[in-house]
Amino acid sequence: MELASYAEYAVRLVNSEEPARGTDALTSLDAVRQLSGAGTRTASMADEADLPRLRAVRARLRAVFEAASEGAETQAVDLLNGLLVEYPVSPVVSGHDLLDEEGRPRWHLHLADSAATATASYAALAAMGLAMHLTSLGADRLGICQAAPCRNAYLDTSTNRSRRYCSDRCATRANVAAYRARKRQESLTTAEQEVTSPG
Repeated sequence: MELASYAEYAVRLVNSEEPARGTDALTSLDAVRQLSGAGTRTASMADEADLPRLRAVRARLRAVFEAASEGAETQAVDLLNGLLVEYPVSPVVSGHDLLDEEGRPRWHLHLADSAATATASYAALAAMGLAMHLTSLGADRLGICQAAPCRNAYLDTSTNRSRRYCSDRCATRANVAAYRARKRQESLTTAEQEVTSPG
């Protein structure tokens, strides 16, 4: 797994809550295990104590995305560095199941999963992945969806740094709302002109 792909762990955790809608999917041990991925070491270590701990990490990761999306890059980096210090990782070279054309292992970096708790393991992977994404592509590539009431986090991997929504669904909803607002405004302007024009 490419290190930057671990950034999706951060997105999954942040998006397990939708504050504007008052929903939280992180309410059970099964939810923690699903978040981590069935069969992973993190999932097997999960216990009830991980629920409040993961929620706390989630709030901190959301703050990173929010700061970055508001253009407060230094604040986003400071918040992320706080997580990296608290949840350190150990990189290891791995060649499992990936062979090149000649049958040799394709060596690549993995993050060692040696944390003492499921929260520490998940937080370390998420923070490191987010750090790799930020340092490779820039802090402005961490976003919060602009479609109200959605406030999901996303990673902008577009070629022109233009992403503003977490999904096509939110983009469509926002575009339809903007179109309807323009049409309402046009109708109001037309009605006002008819009232004020001499005739």
